Amino acid sequence: MGAHALDKELEAVAASARAALVREIDASGAWAADPVWRDVFATVPRHLFVPYYYVGVVGGYERRWGQSPDPEARERWVRGAYADTPLATRLRDGELLSSSSQPSLMAMMLTELGVEDGDRVLEIGAGTGYNAALLAHRLRDDDLVTTVDLEPEITESARRHLEDAGYHPVVVTGDGARGVPERAPFDRIIATCTLASIPPAWLAQCRPGGRILTPVATGLVALTVRDAGYAEGSFLSTPAYFVPLRGTGRPGPEPSALGAVPRRGREHDLFRFLLALTRGSVDPQEAYALWEREGRPGRERYGITVGAGSEWAWLDDPEGPYTWPLPA
Repeated sequence: MGAHALDKELEAVAASARAALVREIDASGAWAADPVWRDVFATVPRHLFVPYYYVGVVGGYERRWGQSPDPEARERWVRGAYADTPLATRLRDGELLSSSSQPSLMAMMLTELGVEDGDRVLEIGAGTGYNAALLAHRLRDDDLVTTVDLEPEITESARRHLEDAGYHPVVVTGDGARGVPERAPFDRIIATCTLASIPPAWLAQCRPGGRILTPVATGLVALTVRDAGYAEGSFLSTPAYFVPLRGTGRPGPEPSALGAVPRRGREHDLFRFLLALTRGSVDPQEAYALWEREGRPGRERYGITVGAGSEWAWLDDPEGPYTWPLPA
């Protein structure tokens, strides 16, 4: 649905809701380190990227869409499109396949990515196309942005949304874990789906000194690439919950032997992050003892190193004593 399909009244609602969202993100401090993103979010129309979405209701989901014959329903749709919440955009048999991330989290991730004029950026997980539009607007050159997704229906709709909004980055259908070698090298790689480890192809396609920002476990790790075989970096302090990367690198099931772990551990976000990070390589009781001994460390004390044909996560120091192998 193009911008022309909104009546003037709804366009005014969209503009007002977008301005309110920008004020909310501004107050959160998400782009304090690079305020250029304020104008980007103020300009790119999120509603064009979510012509319909699903909101959770008792017993399942309710669909909101911009072509509803009911004017009140259309207004609910456009206001919801500018709420600072993730929006479920694709479901299959009740399972969430794709979503548009929470705008303030997107703003924080884009700021942390450290994009500079002229950078070539690869996005893993095209989603609705909104994030690619934000990048294209920021860089003022659509050809600098490449976004990839495994599902043809996702890339087709992302491309359509981008065209409706007037952006034309390169949209590729393929396995995000393999990157997009024909468009390399990249200065920045950002993923909007969770991985169990860092695909070697990303390092090979990233320039030395480049930056990779990706969800791992329930956090976000920012890696600096030294060369095609080595990258290292720490997690940000913020939690991040994303749909797993489809194709390769999908995280396995969570360890089930949590019965002996005290309830305050089982229910604590930071302990569950440690469990997800060390998935299967540390006994949950041992992990809990370590977590308590180290003062219940926040995400920012953990990091990941990719090098010498292996990958490992660590607490405080890549050399140890606390290191855990990541799945190949």
